[in-house]
Amino acid sequence: MLGLEAFVRVKQAAAMLGVSPNTIRAWGADGKIPEYRHPVNNYRLYKLADLEKLLRQLEKSVSRISPTERRPKSR
Repeated sequence: MLGLEAFVRVKQAAAMLGVSPNTIRAWGADGKIPEYRHPVNNYRLYKLADLEKLLRQLEKSVSRISPTERRPKSR
């Protein structure tokens, strides 16, 4: 069984992925990342392995975009 050290809370997950805590909560509610609950305080928890997998997928997606597509469009 995994110990609680294999999990992070919302704020830590958000920092790891470079998104806001509300985005993490929304992704969890939509089933994009599995959510777990702390058995005592019911806080949302996320497995580090799940977040690392998502981060690798996001990095692959970004690397497929050409450099010209990455540039912000001027107004």
